[in-house]
Amino acid sequence: MNVLREQLAKGVFEPLNLVMLASERIQEALDEAVERGRLTRGDANELVSELLRRGRQQTDDVLGDLPTLLSKGIDQLDALTRRVESGAASKARQADSVDRLMRSADRARRAVGVGPTFPILGYDDLAVARITVRIPDLKPAELRKVRDYERANQNRASIIRALDRAIG
Repeated sequence: MNVLREQLAKGVFEPLNLVMLASERIQEALDEAVERGRLTRGDANELVSELLRRGRQQTDDVLGDLPTLLSKGIDQLDALTRRVESGAASKARQADSVDRLMRSADRARRAVGVGPTFPILGYDDLAVARITVRIPDLKPAELRKVRDYERANQNRASIIRALDRAIG
């Protein structure tokens, strides 16, 4: 395995110098050698048999290592998945923190009566979940304003249902 890593690091990768060769091609090459008188038929047959025996042994060895290699690959994928999920959870926590701050800023802005008149800042850029968590903060008139806007624009049924429930 270290040899493979070294080859990869150098940019030279020769996977164990393995080749795939059909028994028919081996037989053809040896038949040609026999025709030229360089080999007897018996020697050619023995050579083909020995090459096939070694090839089968090598194939069995590779197939025997396959479960271990696959297991290592699966373990590496699992570790990578855990890292990605951990990063996603961290991003979700950050998004929740930002969302809490935005909700507080929206409440304060509406209470003071400054800024845009639409009840939820950045509404068009928010995901459904980010909108629905802000619905309880709204007064009935603001709920109707958001519902009318949603119906006229993206018309997402889940948001409209949540708004209708909040309106009563």
